[in-house]
Amino acid sequence: MKIVLQRVSEASVFVHDERVGAIGYGLMLLVGVHEDDTEEQMQWLAEKILKLRVFDDEDGKMNLSVQDVKGEILVVPQFTLYGDYEQGNRPSYFEAAGPDKADQLYEDMVAYFEKHSDLNIETGQFGAYMDVQLHNDGPVTLVMER
Repeated sequence: MKIVLQRVSEASVFVHDERVGAIGYGLMLLVGVHEDDTEEQMQWLAEKILKLRVFDDEDGKMNLSVQDVKGEILVVPQFTLYGDYEQGNRPSYFEAAGPDKADQLYEDMVAYFEKHSDLNIETGQFGAYMDVQLHNDGPVTLVMER
């Protein structure tokens, strides 16, 4: 599983000009699922994200988690994170999980956040063409892989 995590002041997702998810201060996650990914890998990453200290404390040090600041999380599926661009000029996506597996692990991650936190969790729409808008705060961006 590969996740691009961005600390944001706000983020939203639109499908066909309709807003399907939006958050204020918090984390926006672009989530790619590999064909070999497991439920355990997803849970490890989800737990790490909830506890990751990427928000500033009163001294300006990144010492607080999304839970500490009572932030929000926007989870957006993105299979292109597993694009292989080494040969030719058109990426191939052979390593990305098929739609059934990818959707299941994506939905399981959303459910994990909802079950293990009191935060507002918003989502993109799996399999849709999405317009993602965000204001990266910092900027703070991490690429996480497990």
